[in-house]
Amino acid sequence: MALSELLASPVVVAPMAGGPSRPALVAGAASAGAFGFLAAGYKTVPALLGEIAAVRAAGVTAFGVNVFVPGEPALDGGALAPDALAPDALARYVASLGGEPGRPEWDDDAYDQKISALLADPPAAVSFTFGCPSPPVISAFRRSGSVVIVTVTSLEEALVAAEAGAEALCVQGVEAGAHRGTFVNDDDALARDYGLLSLLAIVGSACDLPLIAAGGLMTAAQVRAVRTVGAVAAQCGTAFLRCPESGAHPLHKAALVDPLSTATALTRAFSGRPARGIVNDFMLAHPDAPAAYPEINNATRPLRAAAAAAGDTSGMSLYAGQGFRLALDLPAAEVAAMLAGVRLG
Repeated sequence: MALSELLASPVVVAPMAGGPSRPALVAGAASAGAFGFLAAGYKTVPALLGEIAAVRAAGVTAFGVNVFVPGEPALDGGALAPDALAPDALARYVASLGGEPGRPEWDDDAYDQKISALLADPPAAVSFTFGCPSPPVISAFRRSGSVVIVTVTSLEEALVAAEAGAEALCVQGVEAGAHRGTFVNDDDALARDYGLLSLLAIVGSACDLPLIAAGGLMTAAQVRAVRTVGAVAAQCGTAFLRCPESGAHPLHKAALVDPLSTATALTRAFSGRPARGIVNDFMLAHPDAPAAYPEINNATRPLRAAAAAAGDTSGMSLYAGQGFRLALDLPAAEVAAMLAGVRLG
């Protein structure tokens, strides 16, 4: 099946790991024709399969699942079993966190198990972030009938994905909220970032795969703009964060319209990978977090949970794109229709 056969509208609901991308959000947006993604990241296989079943029970067949491609353990830390064996930079960072951090351990987010589960019961599309899956994995999904999409942030990544057999690319500009989809988590990753319109033009000039544009898209005019320069659809995440169907924490939703929320920035403070969020005290206090994902993500998880439980947004990861102030507290179907430039009913 071609990607064009799946898209009833030009709007794709981004996979937002950690809670926002619930079945209700995917189903609500689908009622207005949008193509939604569930996020496999940070979920157990049974939890993921339960969400897939819930979307299907709502009568939605055209939806996708996003999977994180695991990287290597921190170069100087291995599996980081006892804390004493942590590399110096990571050990210093964890010590600087205060409170009761978790263990800075590497894991692969049950990647192989999730691949097997999705191949056994394939969704209409499967997308990958943080890297390109192997050609055999891509081939297996294509044989199963799933459209394979790879998130890219540069021309080099786009060419790798195309060579591996991807059927479409999610082109992610630096404006995007939450994690950057870079294949390599190194110190130069941020210096290689492109704005969305420039990246669409660069990738489109060298690659003939369908392109889905992602990065700070909050209005119908922006959706039209990226389609004008070559995208077949616009992937929007922050635009749906305030929807009642979104699983984002209430404090996260409130922060999007708080007058004190003045800007977003890229940070490794929460996870060890570059991610865009609303600037808060935690980000400012840890500007030099090392490139160690998911080790840092695992270390900070208890601290972030404690901050949320205490109602303290200064310690939460308030991931959002640059256009966060335009997020609307409306049902997902209304947001999807607004972005597509159509009227419901």
